[in-house]
Amino acid sequence: MFKPYIHQKENWPNFEWNSTSLIQLISEVRNLQGKIVGKMEALGFDLRNEAVLETLTLDVIKSTEIEGEILDIAQVRSSLARRLGIEIENSVYSERNIDGIVDMLIDATHNYKKELTKERLFSWHFALFPIGRSGLFEITVGNWREDTTGPMQVVSGAIGKEKVHFEAPNSEHISNEMEIFLEWFNSNKKIEPIIKAGIAHLWFVTIHPFEDGNGRISRAITDMLLARADGISQRYYSMSSQIRKERKSYYEILEKTQQGSLDITNWLNWFLNCLLNSLKSSETILIKVLHKHRFWNKYATEIQNERQKNMLNRLLDGFTGKLTTSKWAKINKCSQDTALRDIQFLIDKGILAKEKAGGRSTNYELIEIK
Repeated sequence: MFKPYIHQKENWPNFEWNSTSLIQLISEVRNLQGKIVGKMEALGFDLRNEAVLETLTLDVIKSTEIEGEILDIAQVRSSLARRLGIEIENSVYSERNIDGIVDMLIDATHNYKKELTKERLFSWHFALFPIGRSGLFEITVGNWREDTTGPMQVVSGAIGKEKVHFEAPNSEHISNEMEIFLEWFNSNKKIEPIIKAGIAHLWFVTIHPFEDGNGRISRAITDMLLARADGISQRYYSMSSQIRKERKSYYEILEKTQQGSLDITNWLNWFLNCLLNSLKSSETILIKVLHKHRFWNKYATEIQNERQKNMLNRLLDGFTGKLTTSKWAKINKCSQDTALRDIQFLIDKGILAKEKAGGRSTNYELIEIK
């Protein structure tokens, strides 16, 4: 009988890889990891917290986007800030599903030294689906999947245009598969930590032990092992964000690997390159944090009221859409006349300017700090 998937191979899960071909990549990743951690550690306490908050917000948002779910950025940021004990402007109420994925990520990264157990995975799954539903459908929560509606297939694409990438092991094998996985995960076998992160990601996705949420949990497991590799709980780069950018090639390499042999060198090569790119992208977060710091150092004494402070922080954090007087008024619960006076004051101070691009309404933007 033809066995097309790696979990059906005779030697599963004894993965193999060509260490020699990966040495250069591992060296590049490790070198950049050290530089980024060193650069961030040189910042003051508040700036480090801001960098962590930016990174984790991005991680949560992009991890769920990979699954086609869009979360409210303000809610994610507020939920993270509360759990990290960071005071932020414009904190808002966050929904239970957002708090759940935040709780999972915080547990994975802050408690990275703890063992990964079945009970811990179940608690993460409960956190992701607090009401026992995935969208419109009721699912088994906090337990392995049961395949009551047929084989578990990993798919991507819109409804009606789904593409099947591979079929996971039958549910009757999951308990044993996960026992082997967790024993390996918690073992002290000598293996390069970032290679272990790549193997764990692939292995967990292959087993696909839950009815839903496997992708998000696999990325939390990856973050947990990367935190071990860095030796710190603070996250300054987002692997999920980079996977989101490279989603097409991510599913392509997963499909090829699932239908290939137990030699996973190509998968690890892709994973390490993705990790390297995520490390390079972390520079963007640092630039944003330092820009915000410089902005308030320059303009803190110029601001007239809380409305202006509120809106400037929103702009610095990445305001969605165009800023108009009507949006200003709605967010701050004030009249449009008051909004216009606030905006005009900031224009006079050289903080805001009218956007050059014309349109039906006037839009405003921050002026670059010189």
